[in-house]
Amino acid sequence: MTRLLPFRFDQGEQTLWLLDQRKLPFEEVWVPCRSAAEAAQGIRDMVVRGAPAIGVTAAYGMVLAHLSGEDPAEADRVLRQSRPTAVNLFYALDRMKPHWGRLEATLREARAVWEEVEQTEQAISRHGAAVLKGQVLTHCNTGPLATGGYGTALGAIVEAYRQGRVTHVWVDETRPYLQGARLTAYELRKAGVPATLITDNMAAHLMRKGQVDAVILGTDRMATNGDFANKIGTYALAVLCHYHGIPFYPALPLSSVDPRLSSGKDIPIEERSALEVTTIRGIPIAPEGFPAAHPAFDVTPHYLITGIVTEQGVLYPPFDESLPRALARSAGGRAPVADS
Repeated sequence: MTRLLPFRFDQGEQTLWLLDQRKLPFEEVWVPCRSAAEAAQGIRDMVVRGAPAIGVTAAYGMVLAHLSGEDPAEADRVLRQSRPTAVNLFYALDRMKPHWGRLEATLREARAVWEEVEQTEQAISRHGAAVLKGQVLTHCNTGPLATGGYGTALGAIVEAYRQGRVTHVWVDETRPYLQGARLTAYELRKAGVPATLITDNMAAHLMRKGQVDAVILGTDRMATNGDFANKIGTYALAVLCHYHGIPFYPALPLSSVDPRLSSGKDIPIEERSALEVTTIRGIPIAPEGFPAAHPAFDVTPHYLITGIVTEQGVLYPPFDESLPRALARSAGGRAPVADS
C-alpha cells in the first residue's frame, strides 16, 4: 500500500510540495512552496493542517528561507503568524532557530524534526491501540495527512484494528471544514478499516444506544494540567463521554504540551472566516451576509479525560503530576520549548 504523506521535499527543485487537503478526496493536487512566505500561506489557508504536519511544514519553511535568500528572522516571524493554536508550529521553529544562517544544518534539523515526528507517531499508535476495543468514535483528522505520515489518534485506531481489538469506527464529519468527512473517511478507506460517517450531532444518539466503546482524538495544544485545545466539537464529545461513562482519550506527542501554560484558559483560540460556516466548497448554505461565528477550536478540561496517549505511554490522573513527569523524562531529548 502506498503511504499517504501530506508533503514531500525536493532538494534539487528547492521546493516543498504540499498535498492540497482542501481538494481531497475529489482531487489530488500538489502545491509548490519555494519560500517561507509560501509555506506560511499553505499553513494559513489549510492546504496543510494538523498540528504535527504544521510543525514539519514550518521546519521546512525555514529551509526554504535559506534556499531563497530570505532573512531568517523575517521568515520565522511570518511562519509564527500563520496559525496561533497548534503549539507544534512554535516548537519546530524553536528547533530551527539555533541553525539560522547555515543551510546544511537547517536542512539536517528539518529532517530530524520529521523523523522524530514519525517515530513519535508510531509509539503513540502502539500505546493507543492497547486501550481501544470494540466500536470507536473519532473527531476531525489525526491520520497520516495531519501528521508526519503515520497518525496519532487515527494511527492508534488503525493499529488496534490490525490487532483485532477495534471492530468499527464512527467518523464525525467535523463541521464546518469537514476534515472527518473528506480526510479521515478517505484515510480509513485506504487502510481498509470498517467505518461509518456521521454528522457531529449524532454522537449522543449512538452513545445512548451503547454503540460507542471509546472516543480517541487529537490535540493541538495541551496545558501542563491536561486541559487541551482541539477541533471545535471536542469539548462536547468529552461531556457526552463523561455522562455515558465512555473512555475519552486525547492522543498527542509531548511536543504538543505547552510547558508555559498551567491551564487551558490561556490557550489562544483561532477565529476563522464566517464563510467557512455559511458556505461549503463555495456553495452558500445560509442567507447571503448572514452573521456566523467560527471558533476553530475549543478547550476540554482535564477532569473529563480518562487518559492521555503519548509516545511515552498512556498517562493517567492526576495529570498535573503525570504530565510534568513525562515532560521531565523528555528533557534529555527533545522536550518542547514553545514560544508563541
